[in-house]
Amino acid sequence: MSSLNLEPLEKAIEQLKSGIKQSHADPHNELLRDGVIQRFEYTMDLGWKLLQRYLKHIVQIDESAIRTKNDLFREAARLGIISSAEAWIGHYEARNETSHSYDSETARRVFERAKLFLPDASRLLETFKDVT
Repeated sequence: MSSLNLEPLEKAIEQLKSGIKQSHADPHNELLRDGVIQRFEYTMDLGWKLLQRYLKHIVQIDESAIRTKNDLFREAARLGIISSAEAWIGHYEARNETSHSYDSETARRVFERAKLFLPDASRLLETFKDVT
């Protein structure tokens, strides 16, 4: 595997950005909020899976070094691919939070996290563009 297909992540980031922008115009619209959360989940999934493929197939990290998502994010931060493992761990935890419960408080927290995630996802995409 010599390159990564960045197009799905790029499109997902643009959709997330668009959803967040639209939600600013109507901050009490729960349908918009829920759409942003869904776009966040999808973009987060694309991001961590791309990180995993990059580390396994291009950097050729031993799989035993990245058994968990936390290991994955820490290794990516150690290599300078992402700036903060803890931020990505927090994004991933927020993404998983919607799988276990979905009430208005959870939705509010995850929605706010999606806004924090957007610049990190954009930086990841730019990093991958630079190295592939």
